[in-house]
Amino acid sequence: MDKKSLLFISSVLLGSFFTVNAKKKERKPNILFIMSDDHTSQAIGIYGGRLASLNPTPNIDRIGEEGIVFENAFCTNSICSPSRASIMTGQYSQTNGVLDLVGRLSPENQYLPQEMKRNGYQTAIVGKWHLRDKPEAFDYYNVFHGQGRYFDPVLYEKGSDEKVSKRDCGLIWMRVDSLPGHKYYGHSSDIVTDLSLDWLENKRDKSRPFILMHHFKAPHDLFEFNPKYKDYLAEKFIPEPASMYYDSNHGSIATKGEVGKLLDTIGSSVGKRNIIRNMGMHMEIDSTLSDQEYKHQAYQEYLKRYLRCVKGVDDNVKRLLDYLEVNDLLDNTIIIYTGDQGFNLGEHDYIDKRWMYEESMRMPFLVRYPKIITPNTRTDAIINNTDFAPTIIDIAGGEIPEEMQGHSFKEILESGKEPQNWQQETYYRYWMHMAHNHGNPAHLGIRTKRYKLILFYGKDYTVRGGMNPNKYQLMTRLQTPVAWELYDLQEDPMEMNNCYDDPKYQEVVVQLKDRLRNKRKELNEEDAKYPELERIIENNWN
Repeated sequence: MDKKSLLFISSVLLGSFFTVNAKKKERKPNILFIMSDDHTSQAIGIYGGRLASLNPTPNIDRIGEEGIVFENAFCTNSICSPSRASIMTGQYSQTNGVLDLVGRLSPENQYLPQEMKRNGYQTAIVGKWHLRDKPEAFDYYNVFHGQGRYFDPVLYEKGSDEKVSKRDCGLIWMRVDSLPGHKYYGHSSDIVTDLSLDWLENKRDKSRPFILMHHFKAPHDLFEFNPKYKDYLAEKFIPEPASMYYDSNHGSIATKGEVGKLLDTIGSSVGKRNIIRNMGMHMEIDSTLSDQEYKHQAYQEYLKRYLRCVKGVDDNVKRLLDYLEVNDLLDNTIIIYTGDQGFNLGEHDYIDKRWMYEESMRMPFLVRYPKIITPNTRTDAIINNTDFAPTIIDIAGGEIPEEMQGHSFKEILESGKEPQNWQQETYYRYWMHMAHNHGNPAHLGIRTKRYKLILFYGKDYTVRGGMNPNKYQLMTRLQTPVAWELYDLQEDPMEMNNCYDDPKYQEVVVQLKDRLRNKRKELNEEDAKYPELERIIENNWN
């Protein structure tokens, strides 16, 4: 063989060697999943709602500006534990068994961390867990007991044998004297970020990819903000939703009662309407004020406290982004920002979540990963929280378990476009009923890009000939009226007109009911286990 041929073969072999080794060294993307509690899209600047002019979230906005914003991301059950269970399992509530706030997720059903570990990832969770059983499927955890405290919280760490008193945890009703954990001093948003940064810097194996689930407590009620933000927005007027004062044809007999007899009971309010729970009570507003002035003052104080908590979250998101940037991790880390559900900020005179209405059902969802996502991308593709785990597993190169009911939207991240066969509706079910003095009737429904159909069936699934008074308040015994609601979100994005009884929408109603019935069957969300509920639903279907 001549010298020229030998040189050619050598160069080919050498090139192949370097290519193979480059591929071996190519790192899988890290994943930083940041989730706040009750942080609604109306309070995130990039979503362009009425609060955007206040610039409440410049650092969170950066994730969307440098990545993709999902306009139609929804939860399937707008309450903390069920939403978190859906994110961890890729399953709807009836399938994963977490229907309400007393649901638990055992380690064998913590599918997301299990699958990520199988795919070579280190798994860690810091902050709020709220699923009763410990997150043992993670390699590392340091999480609150239950909801956790805003100030001087206790978190318990995997492998630690340290204990604290139940009083330090705020769990004095428990039948034990002490619980595992360490008491930290300061505000929870700062502490959770300190712990995540400590894990990133000192506790992870830096030769392996990671998924870190960083979960803030804020801005959950009752909005205990860091004192350093006490002057933030102090002199600002916070824009108010028109529907807080005038609600047109929103709602139904299911949310108001016969001739409005349940208006003072259903749906915790900003103003005096709900006599059991309203925000003016929490904000200590003078009860002798007129209804309108009481509502105005309660709202202004409520929103300032809420947005001060949001400010603390946003500043700590900056700390996380800064760490990744300084340590050359930023562009090889998929950064996700979301909330565990939406939240009512006075719309329709409601506070809290639970409702299938837009402000409660819609989740913020932003993703930054410059290797596949074009900056400033927006999509109206419908996704929900059962889709999060399949997508994360797919991006990481894993196989999506058959047990998962959600779908990967990796293709949307890569192209910014909705695939041809992509889902055109999302299913919702609030299983609890009139619980925790918020007074939300049990309901279910379906949302497409244009329409939302809701059935309020008004009965708690736990009630069988009586109520266990130790589980929820006795108000859950109240069976509320059954009614349907339909909203045309193209013509009525603020959901001010329930058009269910409008003759021109009757064909739409029939079509949506068919889709709803099919979706419930497909997702194992029917009520064979709950014959009393099934009877109510079937008797009122038409």
